[in-house]
Amino acid sequence: MNAESTMRADGSKSDAQLLEMARDSAERLRDAIGVRVVGQRAVVELMLVALLARGHALLVGVPGLAKTLLVASLAEALELSFGRVQFTPDLLPADITGTDVLQEDADAGGSGAGRRSVRFLRGPIFPNLVLGDEINRTPPKTQAALLQAMQERRVTIGTQTHELPDPFQVFATRNPIEQEGTYPLPEAQLDRFLLELHVDYPSLEEEREVARRTTGVNAGRVPRVLGSDEVRALQALVPRMPVTEAAVHLAVAVSRATRPTDPNAPREARELVRFGAGPRGPQALVLAAKARAALRGEAAADVDDIRELAVPVLRHRLVLSYRAEVEGVRDVDVLDRILRSM
Repeated sequence: MNAESTMRADGSKSDAQLLEMARDSAERLRDAIGVRVVGQRAVVELMLVALLARGHALLVGVPGLAKTLLVASLAEALELSFGRVQFTPDLLPADITGTDVLQEDADAGGSGAGRRSVRFLRGPIFPNLVLGDEINRTPPKTQAALLQAMQERRVTIGTQTHELPDPFQVFATRNPIEQEGTYPLPEAQLDRFLLELHVDYPSLEEEREVARRTTGVNAGRVPRVLGSDEVRALQALVPRMPVTEAAVHLAVAVSRATRPTDPNAPREARELVRFGAGPRGPQALVLAAKARAALRGEAAADVDDIRELAVPVLRHRLVLSYRAEVEGVRDVDVLDRILRSM
């Protein structure tokens, strides 16, 4: 990076110092979350990528895999406010964003009539890190309440627009096996998520450790690693990270290869994909690659970062064809075939 290692004149850290802090903080955050959560190192790594890239993440996994605990532990390690929205079929948009209420003040003049005013009651979307638990259990109309918040980091109620805190990120969970009483996530909603993270079962030794820890007396306190100012500084570093031309070309090529209508689309995309990744795909892929490089203390994002992140960045942006469903082909299978061809 073209940055001096000395501190700037205004007292802020240089990019080289921030890069060193990102690498050091990444390991400390993994250890801090590990106080509460056993294993899931790969998921934690991707959550940190989403954090630095200022992106939202969708965590997919069966119940009991510590998805909620992962997000809560991350917020605690960063001393950020944490909020949870339990999505249910009867949830309304106002239950997420908040609503205006008419408030009558006490009668100060003795006339018997108080003064009325409109006051905004904030919904649970206003903390720094928001967990949307089982986001597919609420109708698309309510899911759409998150669109403006996730894209613009603000919400509009009536004629008033309210800014969300900085940082603000959504980590949503989805149960992949229980489909009764659930709704499909609209493609516009899915496209707002930077990453889709699949949380798998722990290994044998990890599950034994889970049994020991969760049946003991003390759960362990998550140590503080970074404050909100440091998080914002690291997030501001990511867009300034260099990226090689080869990495940009690969990100665009992989994304375009998922589109069956593209003239250069491979056979896998033409036969197995109905709709491929849109322009947000390569944008998200390059940004996530920069964040991954920063977490590793690397000077620039390269093709290795693109290849490592292509599946979690692009898989939820694909709509597979009927043939893929019949043959049992998954989105990850399609992306693996495309990546092997490049």
